[in-house]
Amino acid sequence: MNPTLLTHLGYLGISIPLTLWVAKTLHKNGRVFLVDSFGGNLELADSVNHLLVVGFYLINLGFVGLYIRNGAKPIDEAGALEETSVKVGTVMLLLGVMHLFNLYVFNKIRRRAMLPNVLPPLAPDGRLIIP
Repeated sequence: MNPTLLTHLGYLGISIPLTLWVAKTLHKNGRVFLVDSFGGNLELADSVNHLLVVGFYLINLGFVGLYIRNGAKPIDEAGALEETSVKVGTVMLLLGVMHLFNLYVFNKIRRRAMLPNVLPPLAPDGRLIIP
């Protein structure tokens, strides 16, 4: 089999299911975090969760499609495996970076939503005496 075709098939055969699995996992497990971030508003949390998954698919599958042409042309099966590994590793890094970015943004939103629930500091009730 042609090493380039082998690389492309391996890359797509791993990257697409990996992207789908990560999106499904984030959608399922991120709901609780989003509900908390949006103050218990289930409808808003579910809507944002769905929009995040759509954006996640578009960005990552778009990257997978564009990145297929990048890299060296393998001349044998070992080169095909190496090139596939580099491409899949790059996709995995992109998925991780996207995940961390989303966590960062929603943590900021959650912190801002929690501010009204924070009690103000207590007034001092005396002097501090240092011996």
